[in-house]
Amino acid sequence: MTDRLGTVIYLAGPIGAGKTTVAQELVKQLAGPLTHIEGDKFWRFIATPAGKDRREHFTLLMRSMTAAALPFAKSGYTVLIDFSIPPHFLPTARKILKDIPLDYVVLKPDLDVCEARAANRAEGKIENYAPYHDFYALFDAHPRHVLSSDNVDARSMATRIKEELDMGAFRVPSDGLPSQE
Repeated sequence: MTDRLGTVIYLAGPIGAGKTTVAQELVKQLAGPLTHIEGDKFWRFIATPAGKDRREHFTLLMRSMTAAALPFAKSGYTVLIDFSIPPHFLPTARKILKDIPLDYVVLKPDLDVCEARAANRAEGKIENYAPYHDFYALFDAHPRHVLSSDNVDARSMATRIKEELDMGAFRVPSDGLPSQE
C-alpha cells in the first residue's frame, strides 16, 4: 500500500448521457495508476428475483461499486466509475470512502439526446424513455457539477473534464453535499 491516497471519480448522468463513451476517452488522459469501473457491467450480472424492488438493487449496486473502488484508491489508484449515480447517493459514498477524495462529474445532454441514444444502444436498448424522465431530472441538483454534452465529441468532453478535475472543480466535500452554485 502507498502513502498517497488515490481519488474516486464518479462520471454520472442520466441513461444515454454518453458516460461510457466519454469515460473511455478520459481513461486515455488521466495519469496512472488508474482503474475504470463500468457500472453497466456491474448491472448486467445482477439477477433480479421476481417481486424485488429494482431501486434496492440499484442502491446495492452503487454501494458495491464504491466499495470495490476502496482497495484501489487506498493503493494510490485513480478510480473512474461511470454509472448513473444520482446526487442523493453522495453522502453515502462519502461514508464509504471516508478520507478518499471524491469527484462528481455529471454529463447531462438534453432529454431528447438521451432518449435517442438510449433507443440506439447495442445493449440495453430503451425504446420508451418516458419512465426515466423523473430519473433524468435528478441530475439537475448540483449545477456546478453538471456539463452539457449535447454538441461535444467524447474526446473534447474528456479533455474539459480532465482540466476541471485538475483544478478541483468537481470535488465533493467531506459531508457529501456539493455546493448548489
